[in-house]
Amino acid sequence: MARPDHSHNWASRLSPSLNEIDSIARNSFANLPSKFRVLCKDLVISVTDFPDDQMMDDMGLESPFELLGLFEGQGISERFSLNTGNETNRITLFRRPILDYWSENDEALGDIVTHVLIQEIGRNFGLSDDTLDEIEEAVE
Repeated sequence: MARPDHSHNWASRLSPSLNEIDSIARNSFANLPSKFRVLCKDLVISVTDFPDDQMMDDMGLESPFELLGLFEGQGISERFSLNTGNETNRITLFRRPILDYWSENDEALGDIVTHVLIQEIGRNFGLSDDTLDEIEEAVE
């Protein structure tokens, strides 16, 4: 008996590239509420396949798949420090761990990228889980 095709034309598709994940991230960031986006003035978003060895060591990771994204820069705890350096706020998204998570869960890739962005920004600016949930709901 013939079975219907449910592949949705995936047979010839490749996984999203670094540039495609970058585009998803930039669109996701642009759609965040403006009062949330202003927390990260001049935020740099970058995408790479995996965290580097230094990040892995610094965070005590056993596997590069443990980390979907990383905020680096001046969070809430550094705002009033005596350090006068102008460190750029940066979020690095890790494509392969994000794709791995995507393959194991029933979520849209854009929703995962948005979630990672919100979590990375929010945690570093001391926002509560309830506030982060409200921001995610506002994006949907």
